[in-house]
Amino acid sequence: MERIPILKMGNFLLVTIQVDMHDRLAMSLQEDLTNSITYTQAHGVLIDISALEIVDSFIGRILGNIARISRVLDAETVVVGMQPAVAITLVELGMSLTGIRTALNVEKGITLLRSSLSETTNQITATKRRADDDGED
Repeated sequence: MERIPILKMGNFLLVTIQVDMHDRLAMSLQEDLTNSITYTQAHGVLIDISALEIVDSFIGRILGNIARISRVLDAETVVVGMQPAVAITLVELGMSLTGIRTALNVEKGITLLRSSLSETTNQITATKRRADDDGED
């Protein structure tokens, strides 16, 4: 059975979809990504769909599931490289892709993930400082 490769880049996982997605491949990608996030403790997932010419409602739903599962596992998801025809199709299908952040290309997607990770780190640090300050008398 064919698989879509998942590459680790620092705190992120990179998925470049180079083949036409069929339902079984999409389901295995969801499972493989979930396992990879858990195993690598990644904080970001970048999915490059620039090679996809068609995204149907099932694939759109799987992308949404991946984003929601990733969020539960403490990882942000960014989808990059969406072709205009794919964006138009998703809008016409009424799919909002809730929970999925998008960027035009891989470079902008990585920047978005780094920014998100930095914001999260800053929030955790600020929360910890407040907790430490509250504990002092």
